[in-house]
Amino acid sequence: MYKTSEFSSMTGLSKDTLRYYAEVGLLEPAFIHPDNKYRYYDDGSYFLALLLGKLRRFGFSIKELKTVMNDESFANLEKLLREKKSSMEKEAEDIEARIQELDEFIQSGKEEK
Repeated sequence: MYKTSEFSSMTGLSKDTLRYYAEVGLLEPAFIHPDNKYRYYDDGSYFLALLLGKLRRFGFSIKELKTVMNDESFANLEKLLREKKSSMEKEAEDIEARIQELDEFIQSGKEEK
C-alpha cells in the first residue's frame, strides 16, 4: 500500500488530481484509514493511474475517462483511441493551415516595404 504522496510520485499524478479522481469516481483509494483519513493506493490502482495519466496526456476529457473506466472489459478503448487520434490529426491539419496562413500574412507585409 502506498500513501498519497508516494503514489503521486510514482504515477506523476498530483495529490490534487488523485483527490479529484476519487471525487468523480475515476480512481478510488484502495483503503482510507478510519482514524486519520489517510488514503492508500495499491498495485492495481497504480496501473489504472498510469492509464488515466496517459489518456489525459492524449487529451481525453473526464467524461471520456469515465467511459473507459466504466467499461470493465476496455472493449471500447481501441475505438476511443482511434477517434482521439483522428481528432488530433484533424486539429494538427487545422493548425498547419493556420501556420501557413500566418506565414503568408507575414510575407505579404514584407513585400509592401
